[in-house]
Amino acid sequence: MLLAVTGSYPAPAQDVAPEVQQQDQFFTGTVTALTETSVTVTRTVLGKDSTVRSFVITPETHFEGKPKVKSKVTVRYMSGDAGDRAVRIIVRGATPPPKKT
Repeated sequence: MLLAVTGSYPAPAQDVAPEVQQQDQFFTGTVTALTETSVTVTRTVLGKDSTVRSFVITPETHFEGKPKVKSKVTVRYMSGDAGDRAVRIIVRGATPPPKKT
C-alpha cells in the first residue's frame, strides 16, 4: 500500500543574518609611543616579525593602571571606519613579592 500525500508545504524561512555587533578584540604588547589621543603597542613573537598597532584614546577609554612607554599592556579595542579605538587599557606590571608573615 502506498500513500501519497499531496498538498503544499510552506517553504522554510530563509536565514536572515542579524545585525552584526562588533566584537571586542584584544592586543597585548609593549607601549612604544603614547600621547593624549593615541597609544602605539608593539608585540614581538619569537621567530616572527613584530606587529605594531596604534589605538585611538577617547574620553570613554578606561585605564587600569597608568601606561607609559616601555610598559606592558593589554588593549581591548573595537575596529571602526576611523581606525582602532581603545576601549580599555590594562597595564601589566610585575606582581609584587608575597608578604612575609
